[in-house]
Amino acid sequence: MLGETLLVIGRQVATAFGGFIDLLALDETACVHVIELKRDKTPRDVTAQALDYGSWVSGLGRAEIQSIFEAYKPGVAIEEAFAECFNETLPEEVNASQTFTIVAASVDAATERIVRFLNEDFGVPINVVFFRHFEDNGAKYLARTWLVEHEGQQPTATSPARQTKTREAWNGTDWYVSFGEDSGTRQWADGRKYGFVSGGGGKWFSQTLKNLPVGARVFVHIPKTGYVGVGTVTGEGRRFDQLQVELDGAERFVKDLPLTGSYAHEGDSEDENAEWAVAVEWVHTVPRENAIWKNGMFANQNTAAKLRQKFTIDQVTEAFGLED
Repeated sequence: MLGETLLVIGRQVATAFGGFIDLLALDETACVHVIELKRDKTPRDVTAQALDYGSWVSGLGRAEIQSIFEAYKPGVAIEEAFAECFNETLPEEVNASQTFTIVAASVDAATERIVRFLNEDFGVPINVVFFRHFEDNGAKYLARTWLVEHEGQQPTATSPARQTKTREAWNGTDWYVSFGEDSGTRQWADGRKYGFVSGGGGKWFSQTLKNLPVGARVFVHIPKTGYVGVGTVTGEGRRFDQLQVELDGAERFVKDLPLTGSYAHEGDSEDENAEWAVAVEWVHTVPRENAIWKNGMFANQNTAAKLRQKFTIDQVTEAFGLED
C-alpha cells in the first residue's frame, strides 16, 4: 500500500525507551523502515515519536534485527522470508540505513513544515503518506498521496564501525566459491574427482579465486543449482595448466588427467584470460544432481568471497552431516 514491496519484520516492537513501534519492515536493500500510524496521536507527537524510534532503530545490529523477526515469525529464518519476498539473497549489511514513514489522514501546518524541513533541507528520510477512502457509483477507492514527492531515499555511507554491527561477523575461515559450469569449459565432476575449484576467462573471474588462503574452508556452489561440496584449500592459486594434485601417491598435472571440461579460453596464453585453479581436500561432496539449495542461502557473482552468512553454513553443515 506504500507503493513498494516491504517485508514486515515486527509489529508493536518494544524499544529500549518504553515505546512501541507500530511496524518495522525491510526493503530490498535491507534498509529498515519505521512505520508509525497516526491514529489518535497529535501530528507533532507522532513526528517526534517517529524520530525518537528511529534513533533507537539506527543503533540496532544485524543480530538484533534477526531477533526482532524471530519474535514476530517464530520458526522462520529471516533469510528465507527475504528471499521469498524479494527473490533476492539478504544483503550482507542489514539496517545500514533507515526510512521513517508516518501514515495519516491529515497533518497540521506545523507538522508539514517540520517534515519538509527535515526531508528537503537536511535529507532526513522522513515522510508522511495520506490515505483517503471514497466511493463512486458503488466502487470503493483508496487514494495515496505523499507529503514530500516520494522518490526513495539513497542509502547513506556506512562507517566501518557501523558495518561491524550491520553485517554478520566473519569467522575468518569460511569462504564461498562459485563453480560455474559454463558451456562445457568447467565441470564439477572433474573438480570433485581430482580435488580442485577453478575459475577464469577474464581477470574478474580469477582474481578473487587467487585470494583463497591455504587452510580456508570452502563451500562450493554451482550457480542456479546449489551447494555441492565443502573442503579445505591445500595450495595457492595457479594457472590450470600448472596445477598439480596427488593421485595414487604421485603428483600429477591436472591437465594431463581424463577431464570432462576443456578449461580453455580465448586468449588464455595471457594469465588474465587463463583458467586458474586451487587444490582442495574434500570433506564432503555430492554430484550436481544432489546439490543442496534453500531459499535465502548465500549466492554471489564473484568466484570467491568470504562466507559470513550463518544460515547458509548451518544449512550445508546439516545437509552434509558435518561437524561445525
